Amino acid sequence: MIDASLKRFIHDMPKAELHVHLEGTVHPEILMQLADRNQLLDSLPSDKFEDIQNWFRFRDFPHFVEIILMIHNLIRTAEDFALIVYENGAIMKEQNIRYQELTVSPYNHTHILNKDIGINDILAGLEEGRNKARCDFGVEMRWVFDIARNFCFGKNNNDYDPRPAEETLKYALAGRDYGVIGLGLGGNEVGCPPEPFSETFVKAKEHGLYSLPHAGELVGPGSIWGALEMLKADRIGHGVRCIEDPELLQMLKIKQIPLEMCLSSNQCLHVYDRLEDHPFPQLYNLDLMVTVNTDDPPLFNTSLVREYELLATLYDFNKADIARIARNAFVAALPQIDVKSRLLADFDTWYSDAI
Repeated sequence: MIDASLKRFIHDMPKAELHVHLEGTVHPEILMQLADRNQLLDSLPSDKFEDIQNWFRFRDFPHFVEIILMIHNLIRTAEDFALIVYENGAIMKEQNIRYQELTVSPYNHTHILNKDIGINDILAGLEEGRNKARCDFGVEMRWVFDIARNFCFGKNNNDYDPRPAEETLKYALAGRDYGVIGLGLGGNEVGCPPEPFSETFVKAKEHGLYSLPHAGELVGPGSIWGALEMLKADRIGHGVRCIEDPELLQMLKIKQIPLEMCLSSNQCLHVYDRLEDHPFPQLYNLDLMVTVNTDDPPLFNTSLVREYELLATLYDFNKADIARIARNAFVAALPQIDVKSRLLADFDTWYSDAI
């Protein structure tokens, strides 16, 4: 059990989150609202809220994909994007999350699913939602436009097709004035290595976008090396499998490349079946730049507050440890320098008062 003082400390602590998928922030009640407004209630497994709540409970990876695809399918308009962004802002306020960088997969919406929505609709909705959330809740959001790597490979994971990556880069460049800060690379790493995406990420960096790929989650250290060497990654999404390579650990430590750790996600997706076996405490004790994140919070039955509480209950981290890790996220965040300086100053002021 976590003591009341530490529990209050974690809740009240200003937080930043760097690895969370916008479509994965949608809770059952918002899903039903989207289905109702778009006349798609019949596409849900039930019209009863309690049933949808039960359906959301994580079972296995195919079930997780089923829910994610349903969420993508039900987001149909700029107003839908504005709604889910604004509702996410309300959750940020509840948990004292001052800043988030949210991954969005625009190509899935414009090309993969049979929907009449374009990038201008997506950008307009994101902007409306984050501006309203900033006004009402005092929170900041930025976007990472994500390439779903699996759509770039043919059957048997061969015949690389650059079009989804190139189209996503165009979207990201168009979104720079709407809060898009980086290009991501998500999806299943198995059979879909980072190296073929090199040209796209080089272009992204030439145009001022950050390189923010997922690597080292379902595939080992080679995926992280590829992301660092070929994609010039500024941060690594997940990166947990670095623990398997001493040379990689040393390089990550020296260069202080941030790692976006997602404990509950890793357990649900069987990267580590027991959180007691997760290498997070080892990576922290090796002085790597680790951060705490939720990935897809309602789908993994978690929250950012809960992820920090896990550090205390599982690994016996104290207030100083938890505050150091929370500050890492602000240090690794990539908004404009004035926003970052303000967020860091606010965190340091809070911490000096809290202790």
